[in-house]
This record gives sequence, structure tokens and C-alpha cells, in this order.
Amino acid sequence: MTEFSRRGLMRGAAATGGALALPSLAATPGVAAAADGIDGAEGAVRAAAAVHVTPADPRYKGLISGSNQRWVGSPDYIRVVSSADQVVTAVQEAVDRNLKVAVRSGGHCDEDFTANRDVRVVIDMAGMNTIDYDPAMRAIAVGPGALLGSVYRTLYKRWGVVLPGGTCPTVGAGGHITGGGYGALSRSRGLTVDHLYAVEVVHVGADGRARKVVATREPGDPNRELWWAHTGAGGGNFGVITRYWLRSPGATGTDPSRLLPQAPSEVLLSDVSWSWSDLDEASFTRLLRNFVDWHAANSAPTSPGRHLFSQFKAMHKAAGYFRMSTQVDASVPGAEELLDDFLAAVSEGTGVSYHVGDRYRAPWLYAVSEWSGFVEAAVPRWKAKSAYVRKSMPAEQLKAVYRQLTRDDYAGPYGMIAVVGFGGRINEVASADTATAQRDSVAKILYCSLWSDPSDDAAQTKWVREAYADVYATTGGVPRTGGVNDGCYINYADADLADPALNTSGVPWHQLYFKDNYPRLQRVKAAWDPKNVFSHRLSIRLP
Repeated sequence: MTEFSRRGLMRGAAATGGALALPSLAATPGVAAAADGIDGAEGAVRAAAAVHVTPADPRYKGLISGSNQRWVGSPDYIRVVSSADQVVTAVQEAVDRNLKVAVRSGGHCDEDFTANRDVRVVIDMAGMNTIDYDPAMRAIAVGPGALLGSVYRTLYKRWGVVLPGGTCPTVGAGGHITGGGYGALSRSRGLTVDHLYAVEVVHVGADGRARKVVATREPGDPNRELWWAHTGAGGGNFGVITRYWLRSPGATGTDPSRLLPQAPSEVLLSDVSWSWSDLDEASFTRLLRNFVDWHAANSAPTSPGRHLFSQFKAMHKAAGYFRMSTQVDASVPGAEELLDDFLAAVSEGTGVSYHVGDRYRAPWLYAVSEWSGFVEAAVPRWKAKSAYVRKSMPAEQLKAVYRQLTRDDYAGPYGMIAVVGFGGRINEVASADTATAQRDSVAKILYCSLWSDPSDDAAQTKWVREAYADVYATTGGVPRTGGVNDGCYINYADADLADPALNTSGVPWHQLYFKDNYPRLQRVKAAWDPKNVFSHRLSIRLP
């Protein structure tokens, strides 16, 4: 869970009394170029310097799991790297020893992709966290181990620009960007991948050799398909990402302050809430319908409404009430009126009033570090599912959401169905232009429960699965593509969709995540990872 963080969502729960503590180098597949392998003696020294952590090392227990404590691995060792050459060495050693390898950047993966019994080697990217301007590429280079909070602060303080990504500062850039990361500025500035110019990847060719390669979006780049695959397929598919280069399409010149979108100087923030005691099925479903309908009417790429981003964070009734958090770019004319009109539209016809929590203006940098409620939560375990929404939600879906949030046989106060604004400039990009295929949606839904006691695993995951199946009962229990819904979001990974015992819809997981882009992704997989060195339960399969 990355985009609007687990901890940001839990801020709403905290208010209910919940206990809280989130030039281009080219090569063709399988053929070494100047960038392949390790770069001479200096590179060999750097490669040898990687940190090697075994079970006997006191650091081991702290490095075998990510944020989601449901998943704890038992690798033979962890390699903490700080250069691409070290990654080449680490991957080659794993391949030579026939050891399954996984890669971790920020560690926020919802599933067990880097922490399962098959993974024998974990490559930890935390040391590859530099952020700087690269004049040779005329782009800003970001290491995969850089955390989003650091990325935002550096981009803003040095150049006044922004990458429109998620709002949790401890998420790593590595998985977030390649999964099509989004956040509070995406409706007005696009997805992270819409600003991805190039990527450096350590891959393994058909000869079993690990090599570095750089792929750009330039039309004449022979490696362009590898770049394309990193614009939404998610991590752990084709190799190890060792560097991103960011530059918006159409950006010219060498001034880094003009190569990415300008950050707002100020934003208008709002938090309102509703008490469950004031709501019945009719009023709640009208609220949710209004929220989605407003986005359906205000999500064109040129709509003034694109400057507003909102999260309708519907907690289970056991929490007592739930919140809606909204951010508006305060630099645009009529920002206050836009917020007022939005709040009125969401409340229209419900017969209930919301409680005003916060409403104030703040510097943008504050908004990405404080507003979303970044406090540690004593809820280190979670299960998540997702859905895209393309149009007004039908009555049966709205009623199912209400039914699941008011169940008396489930008392988890941190169970939630959160609906988040989407669309705007995200939707001006064609589905095939990036690997992120969902380009006409107006909202995303996150189904999630968070808890701390391992003994609650079964009950909590059961509620999430049942809620999801209920909402999409008329479409086989999944948000089928091309109708009201449009599949799922790979950064909210849900391995249930690849389990025939849990996904009985007849719709394959890859259709839900990648739609018609999947065969093309498979061709990239065959070209760049023909030995399937990099794989997990939702990774791209070889054709």
C-alpha cells in the first residue's frame, strides 16, 4: 500500500480513539554494450563493498521483512547495495548458485513478493538513494532506494519541481514509480510514469550473464520497450532497477527547474467527518454516490476540478465515524470556491451534516510531510485489494459497501473501503502509451484492513475478501474491465487474484491489472528476462 499511505489512512482512525503509535547507453537483449557488466577496476571495488548480512548477523532480523509484518522471509543472506555494479555482482552470484532473488526498496509491498520461503537472496536497495541532476541525460536521476519524502524535499528545495507521486514519505521510489504511482497532484500533473524518461536495469540474458542496460523513451532507442514496461508493470519483473531519470515529455533545455512540473507554493487542506450514528443506508450510499459522481463530472484533463484531490476514507462503523480529506492547489483561481462546491456536491440530498475538522492553507512541502497524518501506527499487518471506477457506481455496489461497513460480525475498527479521486490529466494519456492501461477512470477504491495481532490474520483477511466479493458480486467477484470498473492497481498487489481457489470469476489476474497491454509485457519479459530470474506471484509470465 503506497499512494495515500497506510498511516495517512489511519489518521482517520486515530481520531476515533484508535490506538496509534507510514547521453543514453544502449544494448540489445543478450548482447553486452559499454554499460554491461562491471565497469573496470573501480567498479569491481565498488561491487566488492556491498554489505553482506547473514542469519548470524544481528541486523538480519531487521532486514527479512518489510512494513507488512504478515510476511517474514528466511533468506540465506541479504545484500545491501550502493551501486549498480554491486547489483550486477549480487545478481550474478545468485544466478550462478541457482538461488531465487528478490529486490526490496522501501519495503511497502502488500504481499510476500520479497519475503517468502522461496526467496534465498534479498537485494536491499536502501543505499542507492541519490537524487541529482544528470546533465548527460538532461534529466533528474533518482535512485530506487530514495524514499518519496526525500525525493519531494530534494526536488522542491533544489529546483521547485515535483514528481506527482504518493503521499507516504517512507515508500521507496523503486517500486512506486514503476507501478504507476499516483498521489495528490496526479489529477493535475499525471502519474509518476508520465514523467519517466529513462531507466537503468540490471537484467539477466539468455546466456545467464547479469548486465546493466539503459532504456529511454526516445523513439529510436532499441531498448525502448524495456522503458515502456517500466511505466506500470510494477517491480520484480524484468530485472533490478538501479536508477530512474525523470523529465516530463516536451520539456526542453538544461535547466532542471523546467524539466518536471512546478510544485504548488501553497495548498488548501480540508478534513471533514461523518458520524456513523447519523447515517443509514440511504444517506451513506448517497454520500458515496455523490463523491464518485462529482469526480465523473470533473475529471476531464482540462477540467478546473483536476486541481482538487480527495480521499473518502470510509472506516467500518466500529470506528464510530469516518473522514474525507481534500487538497486543492491554492495557487489556482477560485480554490476556495472549488472546495466549497465540492463539499456541497458530496453532501447534497443526504440529509446529514458533516463535522468540520481542519480547513487551512499550508505550504505544499508541509502537505506532503504532515497533512496526511504520518504517525506510526500500531497496526503492522494488513491485507489490501483495489478497483478502478470509470463511472457512477450502481446501487448494488453502493449498498454492498454499506452492508460490509456495518456488519455486526466484524469488529475490526481499522477495516475500510477508501475511495480516492483519479482522472484529470492522468486520462490524457492513451492506454498503450504506458504499461499503465487504466486511463479513463475517475476513482480508485482501496479495500483494506489493518491489525496488530497475528491471531487476527484469518478474520481480518476474511472480511476484506468477503467485502470485495460482495461489492463485485454481479461481475464474478472482481472489478471486471471495461464496464463500471476497470480492473485493479498493481501497486496495491493482491495475490488472491492469481489463486484459482479465490478468484473464480474466469477473469485472469493479468487482465485485471494490465488489460490489453499484457501480451506486450510478455514479449518484453521474453527479451530481457528469458530465464525468468525475476518472478513473484503477480509477475509477468513468459509467453
